[in-house]
Amino acid sequence: MSQFPTRRLAGFTGAGYDKGRNPAVQAMWLLVSGLIVIRWWCPVPLRTAILRSFGATIGSGVLIRHGVKIHWPWKLTVGDDCWIGEGAWILNLEPVTLGHDVCISQDVLLCTGSHDRRSPTFEFDNAPIVVRDGAWVAARATVLRGCTIGRNAVVGATALVVSDVPDDGIVTAPAGAPANGRRPRSAATTMDEA
Repeated sequence: MSQFPTRRLAGFTGAGYDKGRNPAVQAMWLLVSGLIVIRWWCPVPLRTAILRSFGATIGSGVLIRHGVKIHWPWKLTVGDDCWIGEGAWILNLEPVTLGHDVCISQDVLLCTGSHDRRSPTFEFDNAPIVVRDGAWVAARATVLRGCTIGRNAVVGATALVVSDVPDDGIVTAPAGAPANGRRPRSAATTMDEA
């Protein structure tokens, strides 16, 4: 017999989750995002201006490529001189904060949302994500809710981050295997090792 109650998804309430804006603003964002912001032809300055107009805090020198999906811009803070690669998905039901000089590579998922597996109605279990100055989250990596990526840390391609990564730390995921842990990065470590 399972130690957890049987799920009754019809009872889901979303209790405790604040979308941060009224339904009209949410709908307008989804429309503008789908029609303009994620498109390849939308120039970076316009993309950034639209995000700011919807409440995102974005520093100077930021490059947000096409195809980047941002769930709620009003829950996004991006420091100066950051890069966000094509196809990245910032699923920010809760705040996502990127420091200065952060690189979020192609197809990265930053996911602040989850569900409580012990809840019979599968209620939310969300938490913010912070990526500190100089960190690099490489292609197709996933960072889950509640995690902080330390200063100058590297999350290797396809790695799965489920807990904090220390300053100068490295998380890797060898082909076909889950992330193999965290280790401090020495001055001799090359990007090929990440």
